Amino acid sequence: MLSLNNRIDLLDKLGAYMRSDDEQWVQAQYRAISANAWFTPDAVKSAATSIAIDFLQRDKLQAWVSKYTLPTTPRLVGIVMAGNIPLVGFHDMLCGFICGHNLMLKLSSKDEVLMKHLVGKLAEWEPQIATQIQISEMLKGCDAYIATGSNNTARYFEQYFARFPHLIRKNRTSVAILDGTESEEQLIALSGDIFSYFGLGCRNVTQLNVPRGYDLTKLIDVFDRYKDVINHNKYKNNFDYYLAIYLLNKVPYLTNESILLVENELPFSAVAVLHYRYYDDKETLAQSMTGRDDIQCIVGNGYVPFGAAQRPQLDDYPDGVDTMAFLCGL
Repeated sequence: MLSLNNRIDLLDKLGAYMRSDDEQWVQAQYRAISANAWFTPDAVKSAATSIAIDFLQRDKLQAWVSKYTLPTTPRLVGIVMAGNIPLVGFHDMLCGFICGHNLMLKLSSKDEVLMKHLVGKLAEWEPQIATQIQISEMLKGCDAYIATGSNNTARYFEQYFARFPHLIRKNRTSVAILDGTESEEQLIALSGDIFSYFGLGCRNVTQLNVPRGYDLTKLIDVFDRYKDVINHNKYKNNFDYYLAIYLLNKVPYLTNESILLVENELPFSAVAVLHYRYYDDKETLAQSMTGRDDIQCIVGNGYVPFGAAQRPQLDDYPDGVDTMAFLCGL
């Protein structure tokens, strides 16, 4: 097993590589964009930059790891990764690697190009990585499992991995609580939380909670900054489909021709749709949302800052369960 210092050195080097214009890295990004229509150049760059800056820096890694007692005996950990946004499964791999475990990764077909390239790059720098991190279609014989998927696939994961230590993640989304005091800069930042990755990530805001009487039209004007998303074919198909549904069913909506705002109590919304609901008491609303297993984060004054939803830190674990504590306790 590589020493902790060596592992941190490799990750720091990988971060620098992901911030570079190295030709191999540029070509890997092009291949990823070609393989998945949702992976635009901006989406791939945003995800890679966030990981490189917020995860893969020596001082941040050292401070993070210092909070844990790392295992001395490596286990074989199987990781089933999602593919909704670029490199969405990277944090799970990072946790397993920094703990010194051997990893078997089942990549999503939607996001295999970037992950394969980065694992290959680590192995190029340190040949021992080729045995420590393997990519496989079948995860058998592992000592523990981490799996991310939909609510439906989670039921199968729970059954399949029941005899082993496991972390199973289900559908989650994020919401925003507005109180009416937000500045224009904050609302612009909120727009990024909504539109980045076309709203496909669990940290994307898919529902706004606003005080009764809130003027929603001012949000429509702010959202114009992202009106070009309608030029994306898949996004536009979603927009047109739900617009037709709302028209046929006479559902009231607001739009700037690039997103549909619909009043709905559900936090989950479709691509190109943003739910909103009114509240009377902010404290009661916050209490009803805290601890829910379908909400990843709450954006707003006093919560995750506007514009920061898609910039999780090393200890912002995907489902609120400490992945490192799980891996260190195997």
